[in-house]
Amino acid sequence: MRATWKGAISFGLVTIPVQLFTATEEHDIPLRQVHEKDGSRVRLRRVCEAEDVEIPYEEITKGYEAPDGSMIMLSDEDLADLPLPSKKLIDVLAFVDAETIDPLMFSKAYYVGTSDRAADKPYALLKQALTEAGQIAVTKIAIRSRESLAVLRVHEDTLVLQTCLWPDEVRPAAGVAPEGEVTIRPQELQMARSLMDMLSQDFDLSTLHDEYQEALQQVIEARLQGVELPHEEEAAPTGGKVIDLMAALENSVRAAKESRGERGAAGETEAEVRTLPVRKTAKKAPAKKTAPARKATGSAAKKAAASPKEAGGKKTTTAATKSTAKAATKKTAAKKTTKRASA
Repeated sequence: MRATWKGAISFGLVTIPVQLFTATEEHDIPLRQVHEKDGSRVRLRRVCEAEDVEIPYEEITKGYEAPDGSMIMLSDEDLADLPLPSKKLIDVLAFVDAETIDPLMFSKAYYVGTSDRAADKPYALLKQALTEAGQIAVTKIAIRSRESLAVLRVHEDTLVLQTCLWPDEVRPAAGVAPEGEVTIRPQELQMARSLMDMLSQDFDLSTLHDEYQEALQQVIEARLQGVELPHEEEAAPTGGKVIDLMAALENSVRAAKESRGERGAAGETEAEVRTLPVRKTAKKAPAKKTAPARKATGSAAKKAAASPKEAGGKKTTTAATKSTAKAATKKTAAKKTTKRASA
């Protein structure tokens, strides 16, 4: 590996000449910008705005634009001669527990190696002291044209310098987490812990890999060979669902056990899933119709039904009375005639 920085570690009166090596690398498939019409490369050119001509890289320097729009030129020599106490020096400020520095602040990692044989013993001494104390060293270093906060820690029998963000460069998390209190039942917490234990068994970080890069490589190979591009079937969209959290945790634990060849406990139930009803757009209420006339009910109905019959009955009775009166009159007249005849 090629060293990216050379200097010394300083803590107290002890100085250790060291050099830094980049500890990480990313495996990205390089993709070029091309013209969609003919596939030719698209290149960025450094053009001077005042002269409208391309200029070579050697003629480019850095500058700071002042609030009034004027430009202040800064050469490489100006940046190299900055009055920094941490220039070419890893200045140890304190030794703290590893939990003191939030991993959110970690940036780039460098392996720390010695520059000469005379540095081997103090290097080993610092490494062993950090290991036995279980601590890390908080330092400052000027690297790549800026001063950075950093920590020294031990990794696989080697010192590692991990550059960090400054505390004011970490954004506050206020307003991100759900607001309001959420009640967690002890059974849910216990089941969640059981799931955590199951997922942690036989975990090997080295088996993880970048599936996106693999898929991209398959697409590129298919293009090169002129075959059909690989496609993954998209999962059918599902509506919103309300899941019983406790049952879902139990099913997750059971699935983790089955993936390891273990059987789930008897009597375990599937998670209760209830599909949310689809919201319908409110429709305009139709115009109200005139209510039909109410039918007579109860005694009123009986009276109404009985009226025609009663009326008919009265007429019949009157007619019968008249007929009886006529018959009686005829009989009286007949008796008078008989008496007259006998006289």
